[in-house]
Amino acid sequence: MAAPLYGLMARFDTAPEIYHAAEKVRDAGFKNWDCITPFPVHGLDGAMGLRRSHVPKFSLIGGLTGFTTGMSMIFFTGAFDYKLIVGGKPYFSPLFAFPISYELTILFTAFATIAGMFILNLLPQHYHPVLKSKEIVRGLDDTFYVVIEARDPKFELARAKALLSAAGAKEISELEA
Repeated sequence: MAAPLYGLMARFDTAPEIYHAAEKVRDAGFKNWDCITPFPVHGLDGAMGLRRSHVPKFSLIGGLTGFTTGMSMIFFTGAFDYKLIVGGKPYFSPLFAFPISYELTILFTAFATIAGMFILNLLPQHYHPVLKSKEIVRGLDDTFYVVIEARDPKFELARAKALLSAAGAKEISELEA
């Protein structure tokens, strides 16, 4: 019995080739697909039709939470817990609360950024079917790949192979799930 099909993996030799292939796959209407490159390719996200990442929103929320936490902690400490007037200074002053608020802003931003990246990338993902391919190691060195997943609503094996061939794929292989 044959293993279920995960998708197709097409090999390209240069960055311009994968860039144009990504545009063709995007224009064909595929949604569940990805590009594997040995280094970042400028503009590939746009060619794939990807929107901006949502990780900066996590970072902003983390930073605002850290700043608010720092200011609130110093306010409640000075105004309620230790009501000491030293040298005629007020119970709370943002000038005195700024250092701890600044540090908590940085700390919470870092934690929120890492958490957002993990959540949005569905990490940790200890296994991926693309790793079964013997060719994938070349994708870390000198070769570029486009992977179209079989779960895509527009996926038909013959149609997807024809699209990748028309895009200039040097080799197309089927991936087992």
